[in-house]
Amino acid sequence: MKQLDRLSELYDSYDIFFCDIWGVVHNGVAAYPSAVTALEEAHKAGKYVFFITNSPRLRKGVAVQLEQLVGWSLCYDGIVTSGDVTRDLIKGMPRRIFHIGVERDYSLFEKLDIDLVEKFKASTIVCTGLFDDENENPDDYLPMLSSLRARNLPFVCANPDIVVQRGERILWCAGALAYIYTQLGGRTFISGKPHRPIYDAVYSMAKKVAGKSLDKSRILAIGDSILTDVKGAELYGLDVLFIGGGVHTNNYVENGKVNQKKLDAFLEKSNTRLVAFMMELS
Repeated sequence: MKQLDRLSELYDSYDIFFCDIWGVVHNGVAAYPSAVTALEEAHKAGKYVFFITNSPRLRKGVAVQLEQLVGWSLCYDGIVTSGDVTRDLIKGMPRRIFHIGVERDYSLFEKLDIDLVEKFKASTIVCTGLFDDENENPDDYLPMLSSLRARNLPFVCANPDIVVQRGERILWCAGALAYIYTQLGGRTFISGKPHRPIYDAVYSMAKKVAGKSLDKSRILAIGDSILTDVKGAELYGLDVLFIGGGVHTNNYVENGKVNQKKLDAFLEKSNTRLVAFMMELS
């Protein structure tokens, strides 16, 4: 595994970058200037940059957020979100939907033939996150999830992440509730990272934009989550650049500095085949 100073050190090996957003490009509140510059430079150098994110929003909503936080509109080639690929799951489910999550995620259901109903009328659960991720935790949902599991309702998870970084805080995501539902014996359906559908979608998008067949050995995935970004890319046959300054920092950063022994132990325990590492994308 190479420890890099600049993404440009990999230009000779890769033509296409499949890059995570939260924890790599921004933290939900502010952009990371070095990451913004790195991807802008890659794009200017003729590399293709595609964002692949477990956001439950559709790609147009993520594009708006990128424009607001980063100021980008043209320095990437496409976006695929977990929300985009989750819509196909929803189409195949019973149409009376009980939504767990905030109202701003309602865009997920745009133009779908579904009815949003109260939980006692539901035939399907769709989870985009917690109702109040600033103040709640997954344990608060155990009674509700247990009652829904007792009715054997399918649970569609639109954001497989367990946690996400927002500013300086780590907040719970829909994946944490999906984990509980699965542990209760419930049927859980997920298309986002680390599962194949989202990678098939971004691969197809990249193939269309490039106008040719793609060699997976020339594609590099960039992400900060071992369970989703790294595991998913490896399962899809992609090399991975791991960004250490994201959701896992508490495992090896002490007093603002990297404890190299703890970092080495963390990476060894993760049982991954990382090709490169950076604390921050630059």
